[in-house]
Amino acid sequence: MSSFVLRGVSVLGGAPTDLFIRDGVISSEAPDAEIIDAAGLVALPGLVDLHTHLREPGREDAETVETGSRAAALGGYTAVFAMANTSPVADTAGVVEQVWRLGREAGLVDVQPIGAVTVGLAGKQLAELGAMATSAAGVRIFSDDGFCVADPRLMRRALEYVKAFDGIIAQHAEEPRLTEGAQMHEGEVSTRLGLTGWPAVAEEAIIARDVLLAEHVGSRLHVCHVSTAGSVEVLRQAKARGVRVTAEVTPHHLLLTDELAASYDPVFKVNPPLRTASDVHALREALIEGVIDVVATDHAPHAVEDKECEWAYARPGMVGLETALPVVLSVLGERWELIADRMSRTPAKIAGLTGHGTDLAVGSPANLTLVDPSARRVVDPAELASRSRNTPYAGTTLPGRIVATFLRGVPTVLDGKAVK
Repeated sequence: MSSFVLRGVSVLGGAPTDLFIRDGVISSEAPDAEIIDAAGLVALPGLVDLHTHLREPGREDAETVETGSRAAALGGYTAVFAMANTSPVADTAGVVEQVWRLGREAGLVDVQPIGAVTVGLAGKQLAELGAMATSAAGVRIFSDDGFCVADPRLMRRALEYVKAFDGIIAQHAEEPRLTEGAQMHEGEVSTRLGLTGWPAVAEEAIIARDVLLAEHVGSRLHVCHVSTAGSVEVLRQAKARGVRVTAEVTPHHLLLTDELAASYDPVFKVNPPLRTASDVHALREALIEGVIDVVATDHAPHAVEDKECEWAYARPGMVGLETALPVVLSVLGERWELIADRMSRTPAKIAGLTGHGTDLAVGSPANLTLVDPSARRVVDPAELASRSRNTPYAGTTLPGRIVATFLRGVPTVLDGKAVK
């Protein structure tokens, strides 16, 4: 295995130093190592994404485990959690093991499958949670993301079941009876455009219900893609009571607002929808405060025909792995410790993912990324490694450039380009 010296790097924004990588770990020395000039670069622990859609099996026209892994590595990620809404659905040990093995074969990031909560994401019957947990993939997070586990009795049973192995139910919080036919956030803009609204209370009501269920059962709940100020308040109160709840926010919900829907460009259609400027402000403050624990991309690639169509017929979702860190830098500035915590340490801790989210101390696995904070990049969809191009940031100038990514000491990205 190759050895490297990252000469003059700033670890987590600290003073310039030399960082040694040897035999896959951070070392105190690395004789005969390849020298990488890292002056002006910041070393962060490899990013960890708790919410990624890799589409394989079933929609390889939109993304594969390999192309999604490459996009992740280029975005500074060393581990991603793949959602279950594939075809077939990842609701059995066989399917989650397939995804896990495809990730290992790609070798670009650690791909950890998320299992479905219910069979076929249909919300009627619990999936094989135990079998997925004891499979080679070792699933610990379960979600019907894309659909809400709307039945409270079924949600309670799921929370009770995963408690036996300290698993997590990750909920897509959307009361379906309040969002029938919804096209965007319900508010002033939707009224002006004449589009059916997706009310904030549809999210907040499910979160409120589920934190009560998690509190009653004593189990772990994770709330996907929080998008409203009201949801923040529900989470703040639940955490103050000691409920075992964590939450994520996407980069796009930290930056974009529902005003963009006025363009009728389906690239801005997402679920949950883009909200108001006041919601964006509340989400930013909650992330800084820790009420929202992590940033997760909800990377949702779609084939051209699913996005380049009329707004009403477009599939919701945006790609985000390659732009997540630059977007967060634009929102938070160069607060490296906070960024490392919200995008690496805490997601790894929530998932129980060993070897990721370290402080890059001697002896820890060399899972890390190098960032040039002085660089600026104009986002060009044609240059994305993802198989899909549905980025909301086309033509936008974002700060920061991922220069290199290392997975257990092996470079997956060097000089901003994928190694394989």
